[in-house]
Amino acid sequence: MTETKLSARPGYVPPDSIARIKAVPVRHPGRWVASVIILIVLILAIQSVWTNPQFRWGTVRTYLFDVMVIRGIGWTLLLTVTSMVIAVVLAILLAFMRQSDNPLFRYVSWVWVWFFRGTPVYTQLVFWGLVPVLYQKLSVGMPFGPELFSLNTSEIVTATVGAILGLGLNESAYLAEIFRAGLKSVDNGQMEAAEALGMRKGKVMWRIILPQAMRVIIPPTGNETIGMLKTTSLVLAVPFTLDLTFVTSAIANRIYLPIPLLIVAAFWYLVITSILMVGQYFVERHYGKGVDNVMKGPVKATAAVAAAHTTAPTAENTTRCTDDTEGGL
Repeated sequence: MTETKLSARPGYVPPDSIARIKAVPVRHPGRWVASVIILIVLILAIQSVWTNPQFRWGTVRTYLFDVMVIRGIGWTLLLTVTSMVIAVVLAILLAFMRQSDNPLFRYVSWVWVWFFRGTPVYTQLVFWGLVPVLYQKLSVGMPFGPELFSLNTSEIVTATVGAILGLGLNESAYLAEIFRAGLKSVDNGQMEAAEALGMRKGKVMWRIILPQAMRVIIPPTGNETIGMLKTTSLVLAVPFTLDLTFVTSAIANRIYLPIPLLIVAAFWYLVITSILMVGQYFVERHYGKGVDNVMKGPVKATAAVAAAHTTAPTAENTTRCTDDTEGGL
């Protein structure tokens, strides 16, 4: 079809007369206004906090690296790590029990989660502190028979042990549901395909299911770890008196200046939380390899799209477009 035939059609526009579209970026004045307002509020807040003498920044600098504070940080990290290790081990076991074909395992797992999620962690910590009062000694022997040996409960369930057990058992109930959700996110066909290859169920779980479920498990587990770090501030209920919160409170009560010591505790909690968040980011990126919504690759335009945006319209291109339109109609 020639240019002459096309020009004879009503409404025909020659390619040379087609004006190029000049793309204008969308303006966002609201973003700039909101940014300016937020910046002004932030500057005023920083000025107020920095110039207010009641914050006593000199006292904050004095106790920021105090020996007792650093020791409290160590105990806080110890409680967090040990409690999370216990919680993760129990949660994996409970998640597998919940997925088991055995109704007894499913029921025991459900009751465990129901109890520890349904009671406040503070109440559980108080209970663990009162275990030596409820049971003065732990004995092993025959039922209604002679006692083989016994141990003093206060020597076994110390304040440290009670705090770790109270935090770990409570956290295991929440992690069990997280792990169960992660296991259920993996398609059943993965298990069936692995069993068809002759793999045992335990090996299938360890080598096939868990690595894929980790992408779903890691983010909420990281959040729970950060939450556990801050939950250690409740171990005074046991009572455990070596964590960061209690140490800073004790110093504040001694010098009658609570605000500077609260700032010290908040500063160190923020530092540890920031480090945990960085670690969580890299772990998530490792287990999220190959998933589009986790690691997005650069979008590259194809040669045809690039040519369409860079080449001027010609009569041949217009003719092809018109023929394609007629064929479609």
